[in-house]
Order: sequence, then C-alpha cells, then structure tokens
Amino acid sequence: MPTTLRMLLDDSALQLTMIAGAAADDAVLERPVAWVHSSDLADPTPWLEAGQVLLTDGVQFSAAAEAGFADAYVARLRARGVLALGFATEIVHAGIPSALLQACDRQGLPLFEVGAKTPFIGIIRRVADVIADERQARLQWTLDAQRAVARAALRTDGLGAILAELSHRLDTWVVLFDSVGEVVTVPQLDSAPADALPELAANATRLLARGSRAGLRLVEVSGGATMQTLGHTGSLRGVLAVGTALPLDPAENDLVSSVIALASIALEQQRTLDLARRHLRSGVLELLVAGVVEVADRTAQPLWGRLPDEPVRVTLVDADGQALLDELELLSTAEAGSVFFAERGRSVVMVTAADQGTIVHPVLARWGLRAGVSTPAGWRELERALREARRALDSATATASVVDFDDLAQHGLHGLLAASGGRAIAERLLKPLDGLPPAESTRFEASLHAWYRHNCVWESAARELGVHRHTLRSRVDAAAELLGLDLDDFAARSELFNALQLRREAIG
Repeated sequence: MPTTLRMLLDDSALQLTMIAGAAADDAVLERPVAWVHSSDLADPTPWLEAGQVLLTDGVQFSAAAEAGFADAYVARLRARGVLALGFATEIVHAGIPSALLQACDRQGLPLFEVGAKTPFIGIIRRVADVIADERQARLQWTLDAQRAVARAALRTDGLGAILAELSHRLDTWVVLFDSVGEVVTVPQLDSAPADALPELAANATRLLARGSRAGLRLVEVSGGATMQTLGHTGSLRGVLAVGTALPLDPAENDLVSSVIALASIALEQQRTLDLARRHLRSGVLELLVAGVVEVADRTAQPLWGRLPDEPVRVTLVDADGQALLDELELLSTAEAGSVFFAERGRSVVMVTAADQGTIVHPVLARWGLRAGVSTPAGWRELERALREARRALDSATATASVVDFDDLAQHGLHGLLAASGGRAIAERLLKPLDGLPPAESTRFEASLHAWYRHNCVWESAARELGVHRHTLRSRVDAAAELLGLDLDDFAARSELFNALQLRREAIG
C-alpha cells in the first residue's frame, strides 16, 4: 500500500500537523505520495515531479520577500503537481508566514507544519521505506504469479489453466481470440461482459489484419480493456484481451507478457493436436463406414467416450472451420455417448442416437447451416445413412434448412426430384416448347400429358383429345424432334414425363 498524506499525518513520531489548504478534504489526504523532496529555493519546481511532497525551512520567505511572492510560489508548486508543502517552524521562522498560509488556502495546496524535533530525513526515510517495501512486495507478487503461471502451463489443459491463473491474479475477466478473431472457449474462464464482446471482437480482427505484433488500450469498454496480439509478425496466433480499469503496471505487464508467450506456444501445440484429432476422428469414421465397428469403438472410447447406441441417425452439413469443430467438441464432451462427429471431405458428419437427432440443431441454427438427416440405421448401415443424409442435404433450402430423408421418402422419387432442384432442370428441358406461339405450345403439352395418362396408347389418348391417332402421333413426334428426344427410348420417355409433371406442379 503506498504512503498517503493521511498516513504521514497520523504517524505521531513525525509530529506533522495539517494547517491549511486541505484540512477538510479527505480525498486530498488519501492521495499517494510519490516521493519527499526538501528545498529552500525560491523556485524548486525544475527539480520536482507530480505527486511529490516538498519540505522547506522557509529561508526564501524572508522579511524582504516582495509582495505577492507567496502567491507566485504556491502557484508554481500547484502547476507542477506538487501534492503538499511541509513547513518546518522554529528553525528560520517561529511560525508559518501568514502570506503563505493565505496563499495555500486560496489555491488549495495542502500545507502542514513540521515539528521542531522532526528532521526532514526522517520523513524522507519513512516514505522511502514504504516505497522499498512496495517494490519488494510487487517483486514477490510477480515471482509468485510467474511461478503459478509456469505451473499451470504444465497441466494437461495448459492453455485454459494459464488464462485462468492470469484472470485470478489480476482479478478480472480475460478473453482469448484465435487467429481468425473467433473467441476461444475456455471453460475455466468468466467471459467478458456480453455488451463488450462485439467491440472486443472487432478490435481483435483489426489487430490481426495488421499482421504484426501490436497492442491496444480501450477505455470505453466495460471499465476498460488492454488487448495484445499473440505470436510474431507474419504468424499471429490470436489476441488476448484483459479487463482493466487502469493501464497495467510494470509487474502486471510482465505477467501478461509471460502469459502471451506461453499462450502462443500452447495455441501452436493445440493447433497441431487439433489437426491430429481431426484426422483421427476421420479415421474412426472411415472404420465405421467400412463396418469395422468394434475397432472403431475401441479407438474412440479412451479419447471421446463410447459411440452413440444403435440405431443412429446421420446429420450431414457442408462446412468446415475450426470454430465449428470446437463447438461440436464441447457438445460431444457435454453429451458424452450421444454425439460422434468427424470430417469427411468438405463435409462434417454428426452421428447421434436415433431418438436424439435434434441435439445438434442448436449448433446448426447458430451457424446458419443447411443439413440433411438420415433415417435410423445400425452402425454397419452407416454408408446407406450417409447417402440418405446427402440426398436430404441436397434438398435443403434457406427456408427448410434441415431436411429429413424420412420426409423425402414419403413423397417418393418424384418428391425427391422436386425437392432437390429438379424443376429448374425440367424448365431447361422444356424450354424449346416455350419458343412456340402460346396456343401451339399449350396444344403440344396437352397432347403429351394425354398420351402419358393413357400409358402412351395412341387410340385412347386421341379419343380423349378428340383428334385422329395420326394427328396425335404427328404432334408427339414434332415435340420429340423439337426437344431432341427419342421417345421410343424408355429413359427419354421417363425424363420427359417427369419434366412435364414438375412443371405442372410448379404452375399448380
């Protein structure tokens, strides 16, 4: 604790008495004393600094001192930021000159009397001893904090442990952003206030965009914050944000610097481990797809716990990014035995127990992802479930972002075609008909629909239309030539049939 004016005045051994300038101002008495200096110069300010206390015998206040000298003297001390003036009596002056008393009162400079038996060196030593004790205590604090952070770095959760230790030592919140400006979730940490996170994230992104080491002090973010990049120029690993109402002192800066160095190393190691875990997860998934379920389960259990119980559902999304995988990692930890996930190509495969498929929906919603969900399957049917999930994903839209293959199956193959964008292909196939005059185009389509309704039997279709069978055949042949299709081929007939049906459903 630093020495204050009150502490000096309360020390009976020093025999100090407040006389003028701040007798009733408690705030003044609580100000810390940076140092104590003694001088009898008419202008000692070149040798003084803000926060210091000046002691004087008052030689400069002789009987011959010109009028206004005291006011000018006090004004210079105030302008320099001198905290208080101590005047020793019964050495040069029997008492404090009235001009000085009045000047201190007018200008609000604390003035105290130094007793005759109190040497200036006693006051100076008192403050010096406290400053020395403070420095020793701060050094000990630094050493203890550095040791604690070093020990934390040796733990299995080293990154989270060192950040938690920093938060504890500084008694404040700490937030870590990764190399792309996303918040790194650390379970042991209290996050920054919610209203501060957007501005912190924006500033983290700006710091990272520079590509070089940099720091930033924010004064209007939830009481203030200090931000510092991690890593070195050209290879930044993230940004550390620490909530502080005041700028960090040297000891705190040293601690933060140590944490930044250790966190940079931990992030690099974590990135390597994350990549290894991602590859391992993908390997386990391939074992499951290949039907080697027992080996996959034995591999997964010591790392992530048991696999979800059969039957399972597959949820497939086309997405990548470490932040999404980090969130799924947290989910699989919190819901052990209910979720397994892995990357496959550019997709992320999430496997859940069949009755717990919705457990991943909050993650999908948070990331705005479209997803396809399979029907229930055993682990040895995983390949089939993946195909179903892919077909469902291909049918997902912005308005129907999560599609179950169950729903597609209820509408048959035609429903699958419609849901997966078949109408656009149908319109492209039928476009040549649209180039005809409207009446002729309508006649061609009506003839084709009637022909298909009668299973491509000319006589019955022609009777429905009220035309001769040769007329109907002529229209169908003309449409086939226009569309570039050989309608004697079943595949071509099927393609045209589906195109006509999709258009009719779109028109309603």
